[in-house]
Amino acid sequence: MAEPVHPPWFNPERPSQEDGVLPYVLERNARVCADDVAFRFDTGDVWTHAETLEKTRQTAAFLQSHGVSRGDLVVVWLPSGPDIIRCWFALNYLGAVFAPLNLDYRGSLLQHAISETRASLMIVHPGLVDRLEFIDDSLLQKVLVVGEPGNAPELSAELVSCTLDFDEQITEPADVNLWDPQMVIFTSGTTGPSKGVLCPYLHQYRVGECCYGYMGSDDCIMIDLPMFHVGGVSSVMGAVCKQAVVALYSGFSTADFWARIRENNASSVSGIIGAMAAFLAKAPKQDDDADNPLKMVTLMLNEQVIEVAKRFGFSYVSGFNMSELAVPLLTEVDCREVGSCGVPRTGCQARVVDAHDIECEPGVVGELVVRYDQPWETCIEYLNQPAATAEAWRNGWFHTGDLVRREADGNFYFVDRLKDAVRRRGENVSSIEVESEILGFEAVNEVAVVGVPSEHGEEELLAAVASGGPEIDPRALVEYLIPRMPHYMVPRYIRVMDALPKTPTNKIQKYTIREEGVTKDTWDREAAGMKLKRTRLS
Repeated sequence: MAEPVHPPWFNPERPSQEDGVLPYVLERNARVCADDVAFRFDTGDVWTHAETLEKTRQTAAFLQSHGVSRGDLVVVWLPSGPDIIRCWFALNYLGAVFAPLNLDYRGSLLQHAISETRASLMIVHPGLVDRLEFIDDSLLQKVLVVGEPGNAPELSAELVSCTLDFDEQITEPADVNLWDPQMVIFTSGTTGPSKGVLCPYLHQYRVGECCYGYMGSDDCIMIDLPMFHVGGVSSVMGAVCKQAVVALYSGFSTADFWARIRENNASSVSGIIGAMAAFLAKAPKQDDDADNPLKMVTLMLNEQVIEVAKRFGFSYVSGFNMSELAVPLLTEVDCREVGSCGVPRTGCQARVVDAHDIECEPGVVGELVVRYDQPWETCIEYLNQPAATAEAWRNGWFHTGDLVRREADGNFYFVDRLKDAVRRRGENVSSIEVESEILGFEAVNEVAVVGVPSEHGEEELLAAVASGGPEIDPRALVEYLIPRMPHYMVPRYIRVMDALPKTPTNKIQKYTIREEGVTKDTWDREAAGMKLKRTRLS
C-alpha cells in the first residue's frame, strides 16, 4: 500500500489565523514585507503588499457605506484584474462572503446563480449589466456598476455607477477565522442546475497550499485562470499566503504564454488544465524553449502534458480535486504514470466504493469518496441546498461523483464521471442545463447531450435531437442557443435523429449516443464556420 504523499512544502497542521485567514494574511504581509511587490496586472497596475492592504481597506469602507456587513453574501461579476481583487479582499475584510460569477453567464443560468445566492447586492462590470435586463432581479436591492454602464437597463434594483476609490478606510478586519465562510464557487450540477459551493477559509488555504505551497517570497506565479474558477482563487490564496508575487491576466493566451512567463520571471502558473496543454504542445518549437524561469506547475496528468513539461524544462505535480474539496489525492513530483491521480495526501482518507458504499477490491472501478482529519478542509455546504449536501456527505464520506480504480499499490486512477457533466476546455458543463435550453427551441421534442473526444483533449459537446414534427435546422438551433448560454456550453456537434434510443421504461440511452459519437450525419458547428469565443472585457 502506497504511503500518503507529504510533499516538502506541505504542513498538515492547522495554520494560525494570521497565516491562513485572508484579511489577517494581508495585515501580516503589509507589516513584514510592506514594500515588496504583491500584484502585477495586465492593466499595468503594480501593488506592493502595503498598497494591497490600503486598497482593501478603502474598498471595504466603500462597500460598508453601501450596507455590506459581516456575513453578507455579495455577488461579484467582474473580469480578472484590480477591481475583482479589491472587491474580493474587501468583502472578506468585512467578514462578508465573495460570490464571483462566470463572465459567460446569461439568461436562465444567470437567473439561477443570483437566485441561489439570495444576495441583495451585486457588483458588476458595465459591459455585463445589460444582461440583467432579461432576468428577474427582484431579489437584488442594489447593483453597483464599476464604471459607466452606457445604456442602463430598467431594473427593479437601484443601479449605482461607481469607482472603488474611497477617502475613508476600515482599519480593523472582522474577527473571522478558519471555519468562517470565505466565498461561494459555482460548479456544475450532478443531476440539475449548478450548485453554489460555500467554502470556509481553511478550505481555500489548503487548496492553495497543496497546489502552490512550493512558492516562497522570491517566486512569482502567473495566473490566467478566472476568479470564478477554484484554480484562480486558490492560486491567489497560495501566493498571498506565501508572500509570492501574483502576475494576474484576464485570460489564457497561447501566443503570449511564454512571453508573459519571461516578462514576469514567473516560476509557476495557476495550472495547465484542459486544452491549454494541447495549445502549448502545438506551438512552433524554438531553440530556447527550455530557457525560461518556470520551475513548477500543477497540472492534469496525461501524455501531452508530460511532453510539454519535458520540452519546456519544468517540474510538475498532479492529483485530484474539485471545488468542494482540498486536493485529496496527490502524485509525486514529476510522476510519469499517465492517468494517475496519486495517493491520498497527508491528512486525507480516500476509498473506492460501489453503489451501496461498500469498499471495492483493488482494480475494481467505483466511486471515489473522501474525508479529512482536520475539520473545515472541505466546503461547508451546497448553498441553500440541504438535501444535496446531505446526499453528498452520506455515511460520513464526501461522494465525488467520479469513477476511479485503486490498484494494489495504492495509486488511484481516474476512469469516468458518474455525474451528467462534460469536461470541455477546463469547464465542467452540466448536460442537463444544456438540454433544458435546447428544449426551448420550438422544433426540438427530445434531446440528449453527451461528451465526445476532442482533438484538443478532454471533450466536445454533442447534442442528439429529435423532432417528431418540423425538421430541425442545426444552424438555426445553434443561433438560438448562442445568446442564451455561455459559449462553452453551446454544442459543437448536432445530430438530428428520427428518435433517440430508449430503454423499455422510455429513458434515453445516453451511452448509446456517446458510443456512436460523431457519425457521418452529425453537423459540426466549427466546420460550418461557427467558432465561439469566451467573453473578454477591457
